[in-house]
Amino acid sequence: MRLSDRISQVAPSATLAITSRAKQMQAAGIDVVNFGAGEPDFDTPAFIKEAAKKALDAGDTKYNAKSGPKLVAAIAAKLARENGITAGADQIIINFGGKHSLYCAFQVLLNPDDKVLIPAPYWVSYPEQVRLAGGQPVVLPAGPEAGFKITPRQVLDAARGAKILVLNSPSNPTGVTYTPEELTAIAQAVLKTDLIVFSDEIYEKLVYGDTKFVSFAALDKALPQRTITFNGLSKTYSMTGWRLGWAAGPKEVISAMKNLMSHETSDTVSFAQAGALEAYTSPASAEAVESMRREFQKRGQHMAARLNAIGGIRCVEPTGAFYCFPDVSAHFGKTLGGVKVAGSLDFAKAALESANVALVPGDAFGDDRCVRLSFATSTAIIDKGLDRLAKMLA
Repeated sequence: MRLSDRISQVAPSATLAITSRAKQMQAAGIDVVNFGAGEPDFDTPAFIKEAAKKALDAGDTKYNAKSGPKLVAAIAAKLARENGITAGADQIIINFGGKHSLYCAFQVLLNPDDKVLIPAPYWVSYPEQVRLAGGQPVVLPAGPEAGFKITPRQVLDAARGAKILVLNSPSNPTGVTYTPEELTAIAQAVLKTDLIVFSDEIYEKLVYGDTKFVSFAALDKALPQRTITFNGLSKTYSMTGWRLGWAAGPKEVISAMKNLMSHETSDTVSFAQAGALEAYTSPASAEAVESMRREFQKRGQHMAARLNAIGGIRCVEPTGAFYCFPDVSAHFGKTLGGVKVAGSLDFAKAALESANVALVPGDAFGDDRCVRLSFATSTAIIDKGLDRLAKMLA
């Protein structure tokens, strides 16, 4: 059976592939330290789960009417209160996770060969989703020497003929967060072009130290009509399995996304929305989120310090999300655990097969010098894995 040309262009998710191989080894009884997962290791807060249980007991198991209006109103209130963004019900859509929100937006905005500017390192699904929509990913490099951040000059130089600029702050995979001043400078560059901005803000609550988060659409009065803001509940509330994300933006784009979704998946799960509504409205949410944020901050600082203490590894301390993205290229050309290391994929293979440590090759994120490690695990597990990595590289 011949598959479509479209799907043949799409690479499998490297993060899921590493996690799958690590789970296979664990099922075989091997003690694997898994730094590959991109989800919090905390349980969903109990009050959120209770809200979903109550909805189930009340018979809330039917189709939703055009995505729960109460949850949409709660998202609109959150955007106004926390992000400085005004959005009506016709400017918000609830999807099956942030990944689905992005997929729908690319589908309704891109025509064949439209160009999308994607800063690298990037989340693995951005370029693949662009290709699935018929577009062309155009990579804007921003490696460790640039602090993993693009410049306004790069935006202006690449903008001709491009339709969309993707921004992700805090970033997966780098853990880097743009400052308000840096985003403002990029915004001023964008306003000199015709670019639409996809602002992926899924990690907005997970920022560390004196880092300040700001929504891109709030930086200038002209930006709300040029920006689609993406967010969700997976990372902030440890609700990855609930599959709830959302987008806010110009009503014509959101309307088109709703039209697509009506034929694609219909509305999101009714009782999951009840849990999401509780997450956005309960007074208990703030402390639940802050508790997780504080713990992630400690882990991120600890992991970065330990990585930088290993010879041949350089790591930028994360200011957001729950990832470290160290440069390990000083070890390329060596043989590690029987593996001749030519790039990040070989480094990840050596770490998994010889040290029983699962991490994700940076090649999947657009920077082959680096690897990604998630610190969404306990400090004890972090130390165990980094002890093994240090021994392999000694």
